[in-house]
Amino acid sequence: MMFPLKRRASASPTLVGLGLGFSFRLISSLKVSWRKDPHLDSAIDSDKRYRHCSRLVREVLNSPNHSLPLSHLDRRRHRLRLPVRVSSLLSRNPGLLETHLSRLRPNSQPVPFVRPGHRLRRYLLDEARIRAEHEPIALSKLCKLVMMSKDRVVRAEKLQNVRRDFGLPDDFLCNLIPKYPQFLELVGGAPGESDCFVKLVGWNDEFAKSAIEGRAEEESALTGFSIAPRFDVRLPKGFHLRKEMREWARDWMEMPYVSPYSDASGLDKASPEMEKRSVGLLHEVLSLSVLRRVPVPTIGKFAEEFLLSNAFSGVFLRHPGIFYVSLKGGVETAVLREAYEEGRLVDRDPLLEMKERFEEMLMEGWREWREGEREKRELMQRKMEAVAVDVGDVEVAEE
Repeated sequence: MMFPLKRRASASPTLVGLGLGFSFRLISSLKVSWRKDPHLDSAIDSDKRYRHCSRLVREVLNSPNHSLPLSHLDRRRHRLRLPVRVSSLLSRNPGLLETHLSRLRPNSQPVPFVRPGHRLRRYLLDEARIRAEHEPIALSKLCKLVMMSKDRVVRAEKLQNVRRDFGLPDDFLCNLIPKYPQFLELVGGAPGESDCFVKLVGWNDEFAKSAIEGRAEEESALTGFSIAPRFDVRLPKGFHLRKEMREWARDWMEMPYVSPYSDASGLDKASPEMEKRSVGLLHEVLSLSVLRRVPVPTIGKFAEEFLLSNAFSGVFLRHPGIFYVSLKGGVETAVLREAYEEGRLVDRDPLLEMKERFEEMLMEGWREWREGEREKRELMQRKMEAVAVDVGDVEVAEE
């Protein structure tokens, strides 16, 4: 049964908004030159090895019995965006995945299969422990994503597809949601079906506090003064805005903060308030992600639920002091500037521990592979020297 989504009247296209006199057409036409940020690009580029190995591991773990024929993985290489053959990736990361012989059919010849190696099995135990310790964080993130949606309901398939970006467990639909019926429930079809939705059951005021609002509360408590929520703007060195953009940004920054958890159905899509709300929502989405960055196409899949326009990606470019869009890897990735310093992630998510443990495992295997390669080279060198000595002895004997 399809869960009936509540429809709301679309906002009027007329201009409104705190007397700023900016129409949506003018806001969207404001141009800011994109400027490459080498530090933030390097932060994304440095994760290439992690991403390649993580994709391969998830492909194996999502298969029946956690085992797949090596030939099947090779055929999926381009879909997994792997730069080398699977066998090469396995040899360079010993202990991550291992091969064994098994049969595709009862009477067929044994062929190489791939399954978790001893290092990966050890890591999976650590991952389960970390997830159990931080389950409340995963729950709050899931609730927040649903609470920001216009009808407080999101298609389960969409949330399943972004679970890795936000650190949600693979089985959150079957295990996490049923444990907290006071917050969330599944409606419509069963998990895995296209008409399955995650619906908010109970509103939590603490979850409805954005990262911006939480920071303002902390600053108010420290200073003893009431500090209004505001964005942390960090324009890169040498970056200059044109005069009209500076004037617009100054007036826009003076507008009150609009919480991404507030009801935005009554806001005019052409208003500066909606721009303020869109920036706040995108800031919150990135703040909920483990790495404080998310591919722009991934966010675009939630455009309808989050009341974002089709041209929402322009928001990232109009606010270069808050966001950065990297083009590394051929994918536009939105990055939260304030979370990084010189390309180093300083706003650490508790769930980041899982990624770091995975990287430690890869480095351990990499050192083993590198040491093995060094020993092979030394052995080859000794053999070549021995052959040279033998040839020399023969030549002396002949003389």
